[in-house]
Amino acid sequence: MTMQNTDMQNTGNKTVEDLISRSNRLGADKRNTNFAGGNTSAKGTEKDPVTGEDVQLLWVKGSGGDLGTLKAENLAVLRLDRLNALKNVYPGVDREDEMVAAFDYCLHGKGGAAPSIDTAMHGLVDAAHVDHLHPDSGIAIATAVDGEALTTKIFGNKVVWVPWRRPGFQLGLDIAAIKEANPQAIGTILGGHGITAWGATSEEAEQNSLWIIEQAEKYIRDNGRAEPFGPKLPGYAALPEAERRAKAAALAPVIRGLASTDKPQLGHFSDDAVVLDFLEAAEHPRLGALGTSCPDHFLRTKVKPLILDLPADASVEDSISRLHELHADYREDYQAYYDRHATQQSPALRGADPAIVLVPGVGMFSFGANKQTARVAGEFYLNAINVMRGAEAISTYAPIEESEKFRIEYWSLEEAKLARLPKPKSHATRIALVTGAASGIGKAIATRLAAEGACVVIADLNLENAQAVADELGGADVAIGVQADVTDEAQVSAAIDAAVLAFGGLDLVVNNAGLSISKPLLETTEKDWDLQHNVMAKGSFLVAKAAAKVMIAQEMGGDVIYISSKNSVFAGPNNIAYSATKADQAHQVRLLAAELGEYGIRVNGINPDGVVRGSGIFAGGWGAKRAAVYGVDEQELGKYYAQRTLLKREVLPEHVANAAAVLTSAELSHTTGLHIPVDAGVAAAFLR
Repeated sequence: MTMQNTDMQNTGNKTVEDLISRSNRLGADKRNTNFAGGNTSAKGTEKDPVTGEDVQLLWVKGSGGDLGTLKAENLAVLRLDRLNALKNVYPGVDREDEMVAAFDYCLHGKGGAAPSIDTAMHGLVDAAHVDHLHPDSGIAIATAVDGEALTTKIFGNKVVWVPWRRPGFQLGLDIAAIKEANPQAIGTILGGHGITAWGATSEEAEQNSLWIIEQAEKYIRDNGRAEPFGPKLPGYAALPEAERRAKAAALAPVIRGLASTDKPQLGHFSDDAVVLDFLEAAEHPRLGALGTSCPDHFLRTKVKPLILDLPADASVEDSISRLHELHADYREDYQAYYDRHATQQSPALRGADPAIVLVPGVGMFSFGANKQTARVAGEFYLNAINVMRGAEAISTYAPIEESEKFRIEYWSLEEAKLARLPKPKSHATRIALVTGAASGIGKAIATRLAAEGACVVIADLNLENAQAVADELGGADVAIGVQADVTDEAQVSAAIDAAVLAFGGLDLVVNNAGLSISKPLLETTEKDWDLQHNVMAKGSFLVAKAAAKVMIAQEMGGDVIYISSKNSVFAGPNNIAYSATKADQAHQVRLLAAELGEYGIRVNGINPDGVVRGSGIFAGGWGAKRAAVYGVDEQELGKYYAQRTLLKREVLPEHVANAAAVLTSAELSHTTGLHIPVDAGVAAAFLR
């Protein structure tokens, strides 16, 4: 018998290929569903490699996948006969969560994703192709106070209303019964949640899904009120862009610190017109307090946001003061919400800080355990605003009950999903800015920090090179590239603001930018001296000052690292300007460690030596000059440096990066004011 490959990497099945194509098309348009929201499925036949007989299978998007980027390996594959047989052992709605574990006994083949809670919705409905989506227009109908009547009015008997029910096996049974009782129906509106549609072919299911979405959009557009959020509030209009972003940068570290009270968070800022228009309207406090409705929304955004109740032109100082008060109130309110609904079986409270903070005239700050999660949380709240707009345009927004939100948020299945997440890396949730990071030591440090889970700002004189390195590291959810001349205070400030707006704040800076001019005293010009000191001594001072301001505002501690040099303590020939400024940097480490310790900010230094390969300094002429001083070929300079060390090993940029990673990790949480040599052992440069 020829064994069939059932590895999910191998499609070779038109049913699967059509499902993936349909899913990708639906997921690519955010009108249809949000990132990682909704799921799609298809039923078909493959040969069982054990019996050689045809077997009926269900392919369905697995837990945690995203429709827009769905691949074969993101599908769960189940045997339909076994899935349908679960109806015979279903213990009832009070124990329906047990059915999720039972899905594992229905799996077919190897590989693939874990089945999601919505698997029953797809498997039990008697249709070859099923789509479950979260379109803003559909959820607007689903959250309208008269959603059931609107469903009939808009769709006739082609779409059936399903009262709110938490996702699970019973909802799958309910929709299956509706499909059987309404042969003319093409789908449902799920109260408070979204839509489900089906079809005999993949094309038909997709067309039916899009028809429901488009009909809902058309009805809202043709019948909606002109100002669904009410009249504009005087003084709450969006600030001009430059002023708006400057205020956002000033507030972001404080807001991130508040949102990280229970555990560190990464942030995302958005001044999308959807948010700014919402915050300018009179009804935004009422609607914001009602919170979101779709489970995918409030699992990301929490049940409601924190909204600053001051006009757009409120000062930064007044805004910060009020944010502290509102944050304390928010935490008390969230604790009360938990206490109202928690039982002895409920998971412990996961944290009482907001995931969404809205500032009139400025925009939205969203938070999560990583940059993507923070960004997506903001996107979900944009969806929620669109939902509220649609519902208020044609009716009154009425999300699901608070008790039901709690049942979702503190669901044992959700807790189990969180428990399966991999252990965070050493620098997860940390935001780093590295100067001179487009090449050499700086690039190696940025690369290592990103590999350890940090978000990294690549700051360099050459913007194009900085952006290229950021792209190499994974793009905007991991790193951004910015242009920065560290001798210019305005450019340093702009780079720090870029970090704050990109990731929410700043935890770690590496003063690495540098250059070297190798000349004896009598040949060193005033211009040489000033250039060396401006870039490294003054530049490090400016970066440390701007970074410390953010770190102090965050109240989360932080790290400042100086890439100094063996030359800061070693007196070598023909090197007066470079070595003097490195000594300046070395003493800045001690001075700032003494000054910033009270804020939990650690300041440490690294003293490399002989880092030739990959070094921008050596490639820029320094290598040739040092080789001439020592009487060796420039190509052999690295080996020459290695032979004069105690360990006889060449020092590479990655070795300096190793030291930076260790110094800024929790392993050395009680270390400040230290200089670590990374020189393979130069006795003349010993620090003690």
